[in-house]
Amino acid sequence: MSSIENLTLFMTPPHPCSYLEDRDATTVFIDPTTPISENLYSELNEVGFRRSGPNFYKPHCKNCKACIATRVPINQFQPSRKHRRILNKNSDLTLLSCDTINTEEHYSLYAKYISLRHDDGDMFPPSQEQFEQFIGGMTAFSCFTEFRLEGKLIALAVADDVASSRSAVYTFFDPDHHKRSLGTYAILAAIETCRAEQREYIYLGYWIQQCRKMSYKIDFRPIELYVEGRWQTLR
Repeated sequence: MSSIENLTLFMTPPHPCSYLEDRDATTVFIDPTTPISENLYSELNEVGFRRSGPNFYKPHCKNCKACIATRVPINQFQPSRKHRRILNKNSDLTLLSCDTINTEEHYSLYAKYISLRHDDGDMFPPSQEQFEQFIGGMTAFSCFTEFRLEGKLIALAVADDVASSRSAVYTFFDPDHHKRSLGTYAILAAIETCRAEQREYIYLGYWIQQCRKMSYKIDFRPIELYVEGRWQTLR
């Protein structure tokens, strides 16, 4: 029997959807006291769960199935012309791995990003407590990648590495450098890291066709979409 079948799940009451203005959302999440092993985390990825802070969750909306889990098969991905331009544009950056992001430098970048890019969302206004609960806390699976320009931190990617895959958790960047397409570049850099580490997939979270802010995800082809309980390839 799969370990997922033994999990205790909780469901939130309906609440306003963060992505589609005219809809309510309902979320199921795993009992926060459940120990999450590497194998269990991998199983959760396989059935469309995501991590946010200490919580593993999945949309479970009664009348909507707009949120579609996505993943990129590493060995099949080939960068498009657009992706190659972004790689070239950011060839002057230095990428560094770090063990923690609980520093003033990291939080200041996060606060600037939320304030200037997401002031209409439920993460505004940013706070130190929110930052630490959402992405600052280190888990057994966490990996952090800094993107520096002449020593200055301009972007940071948070991800989890489990078994043969990586799960992208969150990326934030300096809005002053928006022309670099740093969110897309962070994924491209992660794909190359995963390829070198012989990982099979990188999970990119949920894609909503009607949400313009998520349109970049579907540009990574081939991409696999979790629809009706199975992964389907979109080329």
